[in-house]
Amino acid sequence: MKNVYKLSARRDALTGVIVICAILMFASTGGTVLSDAITSLSGQAGGSDNILGSAFLLNIALILFGWRRYRDLSLEVEERAAAEQRAHLLAVTDPLTGLLNRRTIEEKTTDLVDAAERKYKSVAFLMLDLDNFKNINDVYGHNAGDTVLKHVASRIASVLPPKNLLSRLGGDEFACAFIFDPEQPEMVERIADDLIDVIASPIIENGIHLVVTTSIGISCYDPAANGVDALMRQADIAMYNAKKQGRNRHCWFDDTMEKELQTRNSLETEMRAGIPKGEFVPYYEQQIDLATGKLEGFEMLCRWESRTQGLISPEIFIPIAEETGMIGDLSLSVLRQSFDDAKHWDPSLTISVNISPIQLLDPWLAQKIVKLLVETGFPANRLEIEITESSLFENLSLAQSIVDSLKNQGIKIALDDFGTGYSSLAHLRALPFDRIKIDRNFVTSILENPESKAIVKAINGLGDSLGITITAEGIEDKETEDELRSLGCTKGQGWYYGRPLSVHQTREILAERNLLPAKPVAESDRPDIETSASTAVEDLHKNVG
Repeated sequence: MKNVYKLSARRDALTGVIVICAILMFASTGGTVLSDAITSLSGQAGGSDNILGSAFLLNIALILFGWRRYRDLSLEVEERAAAEQRAHLLAVTDPLTGLLNRRTIEEKTTDLVDAAERKYKSVAFLMLDLDNFKNINDVYGHNAGDTVLKHVASRIASVLPPKNLLSRLGGDEFACAFIFDPEQPEMVERIADDLIDVIASPIIENGIHLVVTTSIGISCYDPAANGVDALMRQADIAMYNAKKQGRNRHCWFDDTMEKELQTRNSLETEMRAGIPKGEFVPYYEQQIDLATGKLEGFEMLCRWESRTQGLISPEIFIPIAEETGMIGDLSLSVLRQSFDDAKHWDPSLTISVNISPIQLLDPWLAQKIVKLLVETGFPANRLEIEITESSLFENLSLAQSIVDSLKNQGIKIALDDFGTGYSSLAHLRALPFDRIKIDRNFVTSILENPESKAIVKAINGLGDSLGITITAEGIEDKETEDELRSLGCTKGQGWYYGRPLSVHQTREILAERNLLPAKPVAESDRPDIETSASTAVEDLHKNVG
């Protein structure tokens, strides 16, 4: 390309020289030629020199050529300038919305900070991420998504103060920056609230109401920090914190958020290393027959025995596992250990296992569980899978296919945390549950709260009428146990019967109760491996397909 420009420049220079020479020759010969021509036309003696006349005509031709070349060059310069302007525009803006792009807003925010410091002001940087925007694309298509993005860009621009910066960073993420008085932070909060309100207003496209909300993270420029990069990173951290708090809100950045993020990233790294090392292990919580006090089985709970931090609660690591996609591998790893543990216990004891809502979105979940049963030799009829009511809202049809496949293998299904959702009865009709587990919030308040007592009594009546076993979670004292028994509840679990135990502690309890068979499970009692695996695959293909 550079060689082309050089060749064009040389040609243009040569053309210019020729035109200049032609103009000089025209000036020197034009007077003589015109004088001779006038004399000849008047009939007087003499005439023009033929050579001089030819030179004159050549001069005119060269001047016309130069003029045309000049015009072409002017057009070419204009086209080049327009092309360069278009290229620059593409380099600095988002083609869909016309807003600044990520690279440009970083550069311009630096200039904005310099201008603010000269005025003894500060810069607020807002990071906006649309909530549930993916649903718009999935349900209505990407054209509808593009329409939403354009409207949102226009609405943000209408709220911001003058001399602002506004950018679409990519996807459904926007950013803006503006100067403000650090002694009046309420001005920034007012703008953030206005942004939340205006974005939440429905967008009507072809008769369809498209609705999105936004989560906003706010950071304030700190000269002691590491410049604009830190300003943007802090706003991003605050935005994700706003999402964690429930979305459709704004959140100011503070230092504790960054510390939490660093801790979380550290935990994520350790988790990825800890899963294959077997650091995540099963613990067992007793499940009791309230009428007889007999141990009927255990709920398997996951614990992290970190080599660096000791025992870590699932409340800390389960959300990280779900967000990062590790929950599937983690769950299957602990399930395998649990099946290996429990297959040597008394055959009357069952194992209940919680399944994450994220796992219920995996169409091959049933096959994976059955594969573990086959590989470990644990009987399917001793396994109970617990699913929460809230997890059914994502994809009920897929949950139905998974449940049907598990039921076909003899696995029991329990509905966990019953009473906390919005369509419990509909779910009881849609899925063949074997057990209902009353949410612990109702159980722990049953002695003080008449409404909780009434709910527990109603759930027990519902279970009786449907022929479904009811289990109460969260029993912490004898008074609660007695009250549940009087209400007709027959199964229970909770810390009143002991805290969750490691496998070694569990084996000690089982040994005391003579629930550890002297002989391993006979081969004849094991499931037919080939038949179970083949049936599971066939069921899964039928239900998913």
